[in-house]
Amino acid sequence: MSDPSKYPRRPPRITPFKKLVPFYFVTFNTHGRRKLLDTAELHSAFLDFSHRAYKEYDVEVGCYIIMPDHIHLFVRIPLEGITLKKWIQTLKAVLGKTLLSQNVEKPHWQEGFFDHLLRTPSSYGEKWHYVQQNAVRAGLCAHEKDWPYQGEICRLSF
Repeated sequence: MSDPSKYPRRPPRITPFKKLVPFYFVTFNTHGRRKLLDTAELHSAFLDFSHRAYKEYDVEVGCYIIMPDHIHLFVRIPLEGITLKKWIQTLKAVLGKTLLSQNVEKPHWQEGFFDHLLRTPSSYGEKWHYVQQNAVRAGLCAHEKDWPYQGEICRLSF
């Protein structure tokens, strides 16, 4: 007969993994890919919204770039509270009000958005490097750092 202390009848319980807060790469476009977004006023509204979202909902926006017809951003949404869908809808509404104040008629946004759940630190770096090159590839600036409508609001890490 085997030693019960060496081979217990039940295996030991594994301690639960810490729940990870979802970390997304998000893209959304203007309606008909209209070039509406590359303005200082819209950039300022985006920054204000993102800072308020952090204070009020614990939503963290990492790196982002605002192109003339789309926005790429990295965001961490808390497990409880606001959903990614609701947050994006609210962001579009706020930015839409800014566009209306600039006499840009509706519709402003393509329906929905693209999101990708990031799983590794390297995927964040790779995606950001690719996204940051958008303005250069589009001929909007000579060097990625020259594009004025980009930045990082919160330092996101895994």
